[in-house]
Amino acid sequence: MDPIENRTIDEIGIGDRAEIERVLTSPDMALFATVSADVHPASLEDGDADRPQLQQSVAHGMWAGSLISSLLATQLPGPGTVLLGQTFRYHQPVRTGDRITVRVEVTGVDKKEARVELACLCLDAKGETVVSGQAEVQAPRTKIRRHPARMPGSRLKAPGVRFATLVEQARALDPLLTAIVHPCDDLSLGGAIAARDEGMIVPVLVGPVAKIEATAEQAGIDLKGVDIVDAPHSHAAAERAVALVHEGRAEALMKGKLHTDELLTAVLHKTGGLRTERRLSHVFALDVPGQDRTLFVTDAAINISPDLEALKDIVQNAIDMVIAIGVEAPRVALLSAVETVTGKLPSTLLAAAICKMHDRGQIVGGKIDGPLAFDNAISPAAVAAKGIVSDVAGHADILVTPDLESGNMIAKQLIHLAGASSAGIALGARVPIMLTSRSDTVDARIVSAALAKVFSHWRRQRPLGVPG
Repeated sequence: MDPIENRTIDEIGIGDRAEIERVLTSPDMALFATVSADVHPASLEDGDADRPQLQQSVAHGMWAGSLISSLLATQLPGPGTVLLGQTFRYHQPVRTGDRITVRVEVTGVDKKEARVELACLCLDAKGETVVSGQAEVQAPRTKIRRHPARMPGSRLKAPGVRFATLVEQARALDPLLTAIVHPCDDLSLGGAIAARDEGMIVPVLVGPVAKIEATAEQAGIDLKGVDIVDAPHSHAAAERAVALVHEGRAEALMKGKLHTDELLTAVLHKTGGLRTERRLSHVFALDVPGQDRTLFVTDAAINISPDLEALKDIVQNAIDMVIAIGVEAPRVALLSAVETVTGKLPSTLLAAAICKMHDRGQIVGGKIDGPLAFDNAISPAAVAAKGIVSDVAGHADILVTPDLESGNMIAKQLIHLAGASSAGIALGARVPIMLTSRSDTVDARIVSAALAKVFSHWRRQRPLGVPG
Protein backbone atom coordinates (compact mmCIF):
# COMPACT_ATOMS: atom_id res chain seq x y z
CA MET A 1 0.00 0.00 0.00
CA ASP A 2 1.17 3.54 -0.71
CA PRO A 3 2.39 5.49 2.34
CA ILE A 4 0.18 8.20 3.82
CA GLU A 5 1.50 11.61 4.87
CA ASN A 6 -0.03 14.20 7.17
CA ARG A 7 -0.33 17.96 6.93
CA THR A 8 1.13 19.73 9.94
CA ILE A 9 -0.57 22.73 11.53
CA ASP A 10 1.81 25.00 9.63
CA GLU A 11 0.73 23.49 6.31
CA ILE A 12 -3.03 23.82 6.84
CA GLY A 13 -5.06 26.76 5.65
CA ILE A 14 -8.73 27.73 5.49
CA GLY A 15 -10.42 26.17 2.46
CA ASP A 16 -8.18 23.10 2.33
CA ARG A 17 -10.16 20.01 1.33
CA ALA A 18 -9.95 16.22 1.23
CA GLU A 19 -12.44 13.61 0.13
CA ILE A 20 -12.96 9.90 -0.40
CA GLU A 21 -15.64 7.78 -2.06
CA ARG A 22 -17.17 4.60 -0.74
CA VAL A 23 -19.97 2.27 -1.90
CA LEU A 24 -22.00 0.84 0.98
CA THR A 25 -22.11 -2.96 0.71
CA SER A 26 -23.97 -5.64 2.64
CA PRO A 27 -20.74 -6.96 4.23
CA ASP A 28 -19.90 -3.40 5.34
CA MET A 29 -23.16 -3.18 7.24
CA ALA A 30 -22.93 -6.68 8.69
CA LEU A 31 -19.35 -6.09 9.87
CA PHE A 32 -20.28 -2.71 11.35
CA ALA A 33 -23.15 -4.37 13.22
CA THR A 34 -20.82 -7.09 14.46
CA VAL A 35 -18.18 -4.76 15.92
CA SER A 36 -20.64 -2.16 17.24
CA ALA A 37 -23.29 -4.59 18.57
CA ASP A 38 -25.85 -2.33 16.82
CA VAL A 39 -28.33 -4.86 15.42
CA HIS A 40 -31.26 -2.56 14.82
CA PRO A 41 -33.70 -4.31 12.43
CA ALA A 42 -33.73 -1.28 10.12
CA SER A 43 -30.12 -2.10 9.32
CA LEU A 44 -29.98 -5.89 9.46
CA GLU A 45 -32.18 -8.57 7.96
CA ASP A 46 -31.92 -12.34 7.89
CA GLY A 47 -29.03 -13.75 5.85
CA ASP A 48 -28.57 -16.43 3.25
CA ALA A 49 -26.44 -19.55 3.63
CA ASP A 50 -23.14 -17.71 3.48
CA ARG A 51 -23.36 -14.45 5.37
CA PRO A 52 -25.84 -11.94 6.79
CA GLN A 53 -27.47 -10.03 3.97
CA LEU A 54 -28.91 -6.54 4.00
CA GLN A 55 -31.60 -5.97 1.41
CA GLN A 56 -31.80 -2.24 0.68
CA SER A 57 -31.48 -1.65 4.40
CA VAL A 58 -30.73 1.68 6.02
CA ALA A 59 -27.10 2.16 7.03
CA HIS A 60 -26.13 2.63 10.65
CA GLY A 61 -25.89 6.37 11.21
CA MET A 62 -22.35 6.12 12.54
CA TRP A 63 -21.14 4.33 9.40
CA ALA A 64 -20.94 7.68 7.61
CA GLY A 65 -19.50 9.27 10.76
CA SER A 66 -16.75 6.66 10.83
CA LEU A 67 -15.84 7.51 7.22
CA ILE A 68 -15.44 11.15 8.19
CA SER A 69 -13.21 10.15 11.10
CA SER A 70 -11.17 7.99 8.73
CA LEU A 71 -10.69 10.91 6.36
CA LEU A 72 -9.51 13.15 9.20
CA ALA A 73 -7.09 10.50 10.46
CA THR A 74 -5.55 9.55 7.13
CA GLN A 75 -5.65 12.69 4.93
CA LEU A 76 -6.57 16.00 6.52
CA PRO A 77 -4.77 16.55 8.82
CA GLY A 78 -3.72 12.85 8.66
CA PRO A 79 -1.48 10.72 10.91
CA GLY A 80 -0.97 12.24 14.35
CA THR A 81 -4.41 13.91 14.42
CA VAL A 82 -6.36 13.90 17.69
CA LEU A 83 -10.13 14.17 17.33
CA LEU A 84 -11.54 16.64 19.89
CA GLY A 85 -15.18 16.71 18.88
CA GLN A 86 -17.68 15.91 16.14
CA THR A 87 -21.32 16.77 15.47
CA PHE A 88 -23.59 15.30 12.77
CA ARG A 89 -26.97 15.94 11.25
CA TYR A 90 -28.60 13.20 9.18
CA HIS A 91 -30.64 14.45 6.20
CA GLN A 92 -31.67 11.23 4.45
CA PRO A 93 -30.88 7.52 4.73
CA VAL A 94 -27.96 5.74 3.10
CA ARG A 95 -28.85 2.34 1.68
CA THR A 96 -26.90 -0.64 0.41
CA GLY A 97 -25.44 0.04 -3.01
CA ASP A 98 -25.31 3.83 -2.51
CA ARG A 99 -22.08 5.56 -3.56
CA ILE A 100 -21.12 8.17 -0.98
CA THR A 101 -18.62 11.01 -1.34
CA VAL A 102 -17.17 12.04 2.01
CA ARG A 103 -15.63 15.53 2.15
CA VAL A 104 -14.01 17.67 4.84
CA GLU A 105 -13.08 21.35 4.45
CA VAL A 106 -11.05 23.53 6.81
CA THR A 107 -13.13 26.42 8.20
CA GLY A 108 -10.92 27.59 11.08
CA VAL A 109 -7.23 27.34 12.13
CA ASP A 110 -5.63 28.17 15.49
CA LYS A 111 -1.88 27.93 14.86
CA LYS A 112 -0.93 28.60 18.49
CA GLU A 113 -3.11 25.79 19.92
CA ALA A 114 -2.71 23.63 16.78
CA ARG A 115 -6.49 23.32 16.52
CA VAL A 116 -8.42 23.01 13.28
CA GLU A 117 -12.16 23.21 12.62
CA LEU A 118 -13.61 21.45 9.59
CA ALA A 119 -17.00 21.28 7.87
CA CYS A 120 -17.98 17.68 7.10
CA LEU A 121 -20.29 16.45 4.33
CA CYS A 122 -21.46 13.11 2.95
CA LEU A 123 -23.06 13.38 -0.50
CA ASP A 124 -24.90 10.72 -2.49
CA ALA A 125 -24.42 10.03 -6.21
CA LYS A 126 -26.89 12.83 -7.05
CA GLY A 127 -24.86 15.33 -5.06
CA GLU A 128 -27.52 15.57 -2.36
CA THR A 129 -26.42 15.89 1.27
CA VAL A 130 -27.05 12.82 3.40
CA VAL A 131 -24.91 13.82 6.41
CA SER A 132 -23.48 17.18 7.47
CA GLY A 133 -21.57 18.24 10.52
CA GLN A 134 -18.54 19.84 12.14
CA ALA A 135 -15.29 18.43 13.51
CA GLU A 136 -12.59 19.92 15.74
CA VAL A 137 -9.16 18.31 15.80
CA GLN A 138 -5.69 18.82 17.25
CA ALA A 139 -3.40 18.87 14.24
CA PRO A 140 0.12 17.41 14.36
CA ARG A 141 3.11 19.76 14.59
CA THR A 142 5.62 17.32 13.08
CA LYS A 143 5.70 15.58 9.74
CA ILE A 144 4.64 11.93 9.72
CA ARG A 145 4.87 9.61 6.72
CA ARG A 146 4.06 5.93 7.13
CA HIS A 147 2.48 2.93 5.49
CA PRO A 148 -1.07 2.17 6.59
CA ALA A 149 -1.42 -0.69 9.06
CA ARG A 150 -2.25 -4.04 7.49
CA MET A 151 -5.76 -4.89 8.55
CA PRO A 152 -6.80 -8.46 9.34
CA GLY A 153 -9.06 -10.14 6.83
CA SER A 154 -12.64 -10.78 7.86
CA ARG A 155 -15.34 -13.21 6.85
CA LEU A 156 -18.93 -12.71 7.82
CA LYS A 157 -20.90 -15.83 8.49
CA ALA A 158 -23.59 -16.64 11.00
CA PRO A 159 -22.71 -19.95 12.68
CA GLY A 160 -24.55 -23.04 11.50
CA VAL A 161 -26.60 -21.34 8.77
CA ARG A 162 -26.32 -24.33 6.42
CA PHE A 163 -27.51 -26.55 9.23
CA ALA A 164 -30.56 -24.31 9.62
CA THR A 165 -31.38 -25.07 5.99
CA LEU A 166 -31.02 -28.79 6.68
CA VAL A 167 -33.37 -28.57 9.66
CA GLU A 168 -35.95 -26.77 7.50
CA GLN A 169 -35.59 -29.52 4.88
CA ALA A 170 -36.18 -32.16 7.55
CA ARG A 171 -39.25 -30.38 8.97
CA ALA A 172 -41.17 -31.18 5.79
CA LEU A 173 -40.87 -34.91 6.57
CA ASP A 174 -42.68 -37.04 9.16
CA PRO A 175 -40.92 -37.17 12.55
CA LEU A 176 -38.61 -40.13 13.07
CA LEU A 177 -39.59 -42.54 15.86
CA THR A 178 -36.35 -42.59 17.82
CA ALA A 179 -35.13 -44.58 20.82
CA ILE A 180 -33.06 -42.31 23.08
CA VAL A 181 -30.55 -44.60 24.82
CA HIS A 182 -29.98 -43.80 28.51
CA PRO A 183 -30.89 -40.05 28.46
CA CYS A 184 -29.81 -39.48 32.04
CA ASP A 185 -28.22 -36.04 31.89
CA ASP A 186 -29.42 -32.56 31.00
CA LEU A 187 -27.81 -32.43 27.54
CA SER A 188 -28.97 -35.79 26.21
CA LEU A 189 -32.49 -35.50 27.61
CA GLY A 190 -32.80 -31.83 26.70
CA GLY A 191 -31.42 -32.52 23.21
CA ALA A 192 -33.98 -35.25 22.63
CA ILE A 193 -36.87 -33.04 23.73
CA ALA A 194 -35.53 -30.13 21.68
CA ALA A 195 -35.31 -32.39 18.61
CA ARG A 196 -38.92 -33.37 19.27
CA ASP A 197 -39.99 -29.73 19.58
CA GLU A 198 -38.27 -28.98 16.25
CA GLY A 199 -40.31 -31.72 14.61
CA MET A 200 -37.33 -34.02 14.00
CA ILE A 201 -38.23 -37.03 16.13
CA VAL A 202 -40.82 -38.73 18.29
CA PRO A 203 -38.65 -39.75 21.27
CA VAL A 204 -38.90 -43.01 23.17
CA LEU A 205 -36.74 -42.68 26.29
CA VAL A 206 -34.97 -45.92 27.20
CA GLY A 207 -33.30 -46.20 30.59
CA PRO A 208 -33.94 -46.19 34.35
CA VAL A 209 -37.30 -44.47 34.74
CA ALA A 210 -36.50 -42.97 38.15
CA LYS A 211 -33.20 -41.51 36.94
CA ILE A 212 -34.76 -40.10 33.75
CA GLU A 213 -37.59 -38.47 35.69
CA ALA A 214 -35.15 -37.03 38.26
CA THR A 215 -33.03 -35.58 35.44
CA ALA A 216 -36.13 -34.03 33.86
CA GLU A 217 -37.26 -32.51 37.15
CA GLN A 218 -33.85 -31.02 37.85
CA ALA A 219 -33.62 -29.58 34.33
CA GLY A 220 -37.20 -28.31 34.29
CA ILE A 221 -38.16 -30.58 31.37
CA ASP A 222 -41.80 -31.63 31.00
CA LEU A 223 -42.05 -35.33 30.05
CA LYS A 224 -45.83 -35.35 29.72
CA GLY A 225 -46.82 -37.52 26.77
CA VAL A 226 -43.31 -38.93 26.28
CA ASP A 227 -43.01 -42.72 26.15
CA ILE A 228 -40.45 -44.12 28.64
CA VAL A 229 -39.21 -47.72 28.46
CA ASP A 230 -37.58 -48.91 31.66
CA ALA A 231 -34.10 -50.44 31.64
CA PRO A 232 -31.98 -50.78 34.79
CA HIS A 233 -28.67 -49.42 33.46
CA SER A 234 -26.89 -48.20 30.31
CA HIS A 235 -25.98 -51.68 28.96
CA ALA A 236 -29.54 -52.83 29.31
CA ALA A 237 -30.82 -49.59 27.78
CA ALA A 238 -28.70 -50.17 24.67
CA GLU A 239 -30.00 -53.73 24.31
CA ARG A 240 -33.61 -52.66 24.88
CA ALA A 241 -33.33 -49.85 22.32
CA VAL A 242 -32.05 -52.30 19.70
CA ALA A 243 -34.95 -54.60 20.55
CA LEU A 244 -37.39 -51.72 19.98
CA VAL A 245 -36.09 -51.46 16.41
CA HIS A 246 -36.74 -55.17 15.87
CA GLU A 247 -40.24 -54.72 17.31
CA GLY A 248 -40.99 -51.85 14.93
CA ARG A 249 -41.19 -49.35 17.81
CA ALA A 250 -38.14 -47.32 16.73
CA GLU A 251 -36.79 -46.15 13.35
CA ALA A 252 -33.54 -44.66 14.68
CA LEU A 253 -31.32 -44.53 17.75
CA MET A 254 -29.93 -41.52 19.59
CA LYS A 255 -27.03 -41.91 22.00
CA GLY A 256 -27.55 -40.50 25.49
CA LYS A 257 -25.27 -40.60 28.51
CA LEU A 258 -23.34 -43.79 27.86
CA HIS A 259 -20.10 -44.77 26.20
CA THR A 260 -20.14 -45.30 22.45
CA ASP A 261 -18.82 -48.86 22.78
CA GLU A 262 -21.74 -49.74 25.08
CA LEU A 263 -24.23 -48.73 22.42
CA LEU A 264 -22.30 -50.25 19.50
CA THR A 265 -21.87 -53.57 21.31
CA ALA A 266 -25.64 -53.94 21.26
CA VAL A 267 -25.96 -52.63 17.69
CA LEU A 268 -23.30 -55.01 16.35
CA HIS A 269 -24.36 -58.12 18.27
CA LYS A 270 -24.13 -61.07 15.88
CA THR A 271 -27.62 -62.39 16.58
CA GLY A 272 -29.79 -59.69 18.12
CA GLY A 273 -28.09 -56.59 16.73
CA LEU A 274 -28.75 -54.31 13.77
CA ARG A 275 -26.02 -55.47 11.41
CA THR A 276 -26.39 -55.29 7.63
CA GLU A 277 -24.03 -56.35 4.84
CA ARG A 278 -22.52 -52.86 5.15
CA ARG A 279 -19.78 -51.91 7.62
CA LEU A 280 -20.90 -49.44 10.30
CA SER A 281 -19.22 -46.03 10.02
CA HIS A 282 -19.63 -42.50 11.31
CA VAL A 283 -19.92 -39.28 9.31
CA PHE A 284 -19.24 -35.85 10.80
CA ALA A 285 -21.10 -32.95 9.16
CA LEU A 286 -19.21 -29.67 9.66
CA ASP A 287 -20.38 -26.16 8.81
CA VAL A 288 -16.97 -24.44 8.67
CA PRO A 289 -16.70 -20.63 8.60
CA GLY A 290 -15.06 -19.49 5.37
CA GLN A 291 -16.09 -22.57 3.39
CA ASP A 292 -18.74 -22.34 0.69
CA ARG A 293 -20.14 -25.79 1.45
CA THR A 294 -20.71 -28.24 4.28
CA LEU A 295 -17.76 -30.60 4.80
CA PHE A 296 -18.21 -34.25 5.78
CA VAL A 297 -15.42 -36.14 7.56
CA THR A 298 -15.42 -39.94 7.81
CA ASP A 299 -14.60 -42.08 9.75
CA ALA A 300 -13.57 -40.28 12.91
CA ALA A 301 -15.44 -42.31 15.52
CA ILE A 302 -15.83 -46.05 14.83
CA ASN A 303 -13.29 -47.71 12.50
CA ILE A 304 -9.78 -47.45 13.93
CA SER A 305 -7.68 -48.58 10.97
CA PRO A 306 -9.94 -49.70 8.13
CA ASP A 307 -8.79 -52.20 5.51
CA LEU A 308 -9.90 -51.98 1.88
CA GLU A 309 -13.28 -53.65 2.37
CA ALA A 310 -14.10 -51.50 5.40
CA LEU A 311 -12.94 -48.35 3.59
CA LYS A 312 -15.19 -49.21 0.65
CA ASP A 313 -18.21 -49.27 2.96
CA ILE A 314 -17.11 -46.09 4.77
CA VAL A 315 -16.99 -44.26 1.43
CA GLN A 316 -20.35 -45.66 0.27
CA ASN A 317 -22.06 -44.76 3.54
CA ALA A 318 -20.86 -41.15 3.27
CA ILE A 319 -21.86 -40.85 -0.39
CA ASP A 320 -25.33 -42.16 0.39
CA MET A 321 -25.82 -39.69 3.21
CA VAL A 322 -24.66 -36.65 1.25
CA ILE A 323 -26.81 -37.62 -1.73
CA ALA A 324 -29.75 -38.05 0.67
CA ILE A 325 -29.52 -34.45 1.87
CA GLY A 326 -29.55 -33.12 -1.69
CA VAL A 327 -26.00 -33.06 -3.11
CA GLU A 328 -26.46 -34.86 -6.44
CA ALA A 329 -22.82 -35.75 -7.11
CA PRO A 330 -20.75 -35.36 -3.92
CA ARG A 331 -17.01 -35.01 -4.41
CA VAL A 332 -15.04 -37.49 -2.32
CA ALA A 333 -11.37 -36.95 -1.44
CA LEU A 334 -9.37 -39.89 -0.06
CA LEU A 335 -6.84 -38.24 2.21
CA SER A 336 -3.20 -39.03 2.74
CA ALA A 337 -0.04 -36.98 3.29
CA VAL A 338 0.70 -36.74 -0.43
CA GLU A 339 -1.15 -36.78 -3.73
CA THR A 340 0.96 -39.45 -5.40
CA VAL A 341 0.69 -43.22 -5.04
CA THR A 342 3.64 -44.78 -3.23
CA GLY A 343 4.26 -48.11 -1.58
CA LYS A 344 5.84 -46.30 1.35
CA LEU A 345 2.43 -44.94 2.39
CA PRO A 346 -0.24 -47.66 2.58
CA SER A 347 -3.00 -45.03 2.66
CA THR A 348 -2.09 -43.99 -0.90
CA LEU A 349 -2.47 -47.59 -2.11
CA LEU A 350 -5.87 -47.89 -0.45
CA ALA A 351 -6.95 -44.58 -2.01
CA ALA A 352 -5.91 -45.73 -5.47
CA ALA A 353 -7.76 -49.02 -5.02
CA ILE A 354 -10.94 -47.22 -3.88
CA CYS A 355 -10.80 -45.00 -6.97
CA LYS A 356 -10.56 -48.08 -9.21
CA MET A 357 -13.43 -49.75 -7.33
CA HIS A 358 -15.52 -46.67 -8.06
CA ASP A 359 -14.53 -46.84 -11.73
CA ARG A 360 -15.72 -50.47 -11.84
CA GLY A 361 -19.06 -49.76 -10.14
CA GLN A 362 -18.20 -51.39 -6.82
CA ILE A 363 -18.87 -47.99 -5.21
CA VAL A 364 -21.73 -46.00 -6.67
CA GLY A 365 -22.57 -42.30 -6.78
CA GLY A 366 -20.49 -39.15 -6.60
CA LYS A 367 -16.98 -38.44 -7.84
CA ILE A 368 -13.89 -39.87 -6.13
CA ASP A 369 -10.21 -38.95 -6.26
CA GLY A 370 -7.20 -39.78 -4.18
CA PRO A 371 -4.78 -39.87 -2.66
CA LEU A 372 -4.99 -36.15 -1.92
CA ALA A 373 -3.33 -34.21 0.85
CA PHE A 374 -5.73 -32.15 2.97
CA ASP A 375 -4.82 -28.84 1.32
CA ASN A 376 -5.27 -30.33 -2.15
CA ALA A 377 -8.70 -31.62 -1.17
CA ILE A 378 -10.17 -28.27 -0.10
CA SER A 379 -7.98 -25.45 -1.47
CA PRO A 380 -8.24 -24.47 -5.16
CA ALA A 381 -5.10 -22.36 -4.69
CA ALA A 382 -3.10 -25.39 -3.52
CA VAL A 383 -4.45 -27.41 -6.44
CA ALA A 384 -3.42 -24.72 -8.93
CA ALA A 385 0.04 -24.38 -7.37
CA LYS A 386 0.67 -28.13 -7.73
CA GLY A 387 -0.90 -28.44 -11.17
CA ILE A 388 -3.37 -31.12 -10.11
CA VAL A 389 -6.09 -31.89 -12.66
CA SER A 390 -9.14 -33.32 -10.90
CA ASP A 391 -12.91 -32.93 -10.61
CA VAL A 392 -12.58 -33.36 -6.85
CA ALA A 393 -9.37 -31.63 -5.78
CA GLY A 394 -9.98 -28.22 -4.24
CA HIS A 395 -13.73 -28.75 -3.98
CA ALA A 396 -14.22 -31.92 -1.92
CA ASP A 397 -17.47 -32.38 -0.03
CA ILE A 398 -16.44 -35.60 1.72
CA LEU A 399 -13.03 -36.06 3.35
CA VAL A 400 -12.22 -39.74 3.86
CA THR A 401 -9.42 -40.13 6.38
CA PRO A 402 -7.05 -43.12 6.45
CA ASP A 403 -7.73 -43.93 10.10
CA LEU A 404 -9.77 -42.89 13.11
CA GLU A 405 -6.96 -40.91 14.74
CA SER A 406 -6.40 -38.58 11.79
CA GLY A 407 -10.14 -38.23 11.19
CA ASN A 408 -10.82 -37.36 14.80
CA MET A 409 -8.02 -34.78 14.79
CA ILE A 410 -9.28 -33.13 11.59
CA ALA A 411 -12.87 -32.94 12.85
CA LYS A 412 -11.90 -31.67 16.31
CA GLN A 413 -9.52 -29.06 14.85
CA LEU A 414 -12.22 -27.72 12.55
CA ILE A 415 -14.62 -27.54 15.49
CA HIS A 416 -12.32 -26.04 18.12
CA LEU A 417 -9.91 -23.96 16.00
CA ALA A 418 -11.99 -23.00 12.96
CA GLY A 419 -15.27 -22.59 14.86
CA ALA A 420 -17.17 -25.20 12.85
CA SER A 421 -20.67 -26.23 13.89
CA SER A 422 -20.89 -30.02 13.97
CA ALA A 423 -23.33 -32.90 13.83
CA GLY A 424 -22.99 -36.55 13.00
CA ILE A 425 -24.63 -39.92 12.50
CA ALA A 426 -23.52 -43.52 12.14
CA LEU A 427 -24.66 -45.44 9.05
CA GLY A 428 -24.49 -49.02 7.88
CA ALA A 429 -26.85 -50.47 10.49
CA ARG A 430 -30.54 -51.21 9.92
CA VAL A 431 -31.36 -47.71 11.20
CA PRO A 432 -29.38 -44.48 11.44
CA ILE A 433 -27.73 -43.77 14.78
CA MET A 434 -27.30 -40.24 16.17
CA LEU A 435 -23.91 -40.86 17.70
CA THR A 436 -23.26 -37.51 19.33
CA SER A 437 -20.62 -36.89 21.97
CA ARG A 438 -21.84 -36.70 25.55
CA SER A 439 -20.65 -33.06 25.58
CA ASP A 440 -22.33 -32.05 22.30
CA THR A 441 -24.70 -29.10 22.40
CA VAL A 442 -28.46 -29.28 22.00
CA ASP A 443 -28.08 -27.74 18.53
CA ALA A 444 -25.70 -30.53 17.50
CA ARG A 445 -28.28 -33.09 18.60
CA ILE A 446 -31.05 -31.35 16.66
CA VAL A 447 -28.97 -31.24 13.47
CA SER A 448 -27.90 -34.87 13.94
CA ALA A 449 -31.59 -35.76 14.22
CA ALA A 450 -32.27 -33.82 11.03
CA LEU A 451 -29.52 -35.76 9.22
CA ALA A 452 -30.93 -39.07 10.46
CA LYS A 453 -34.46 -38.09 9.52
CA VAL A 454 -33.61 -37.00 5.97
CA PHE A 455 -31.43 -40.07 5.43
CA SER A 456 -34.05 -42.46 6.80
CA HIS A 457 -36.76 -41.07 4.52
CA TRP A 458 -34.39 -41.19 1.53
CA ARG A 459 -33.43 -44.81 2.21
CA ARG A 460 -37.04 -45.94 2.38
CA GLN A 461 -37.29 -45.03 -1.29
CA ARG A 462 -34.01 -46.73 -2.32
CA PRO A 463 -32.31 -49.96 -1.28
CA LEU A 464 -29.08 -49.52 0.69
CA GLY A 465 -26.21 -48.75 -1.67
CA VAL A 466 -28.28 -47.51 -4.62
CA PRO A 467 -27.30 -43.91 -5.51
CA GLY A 468 -29.75 -41.06 -5.54
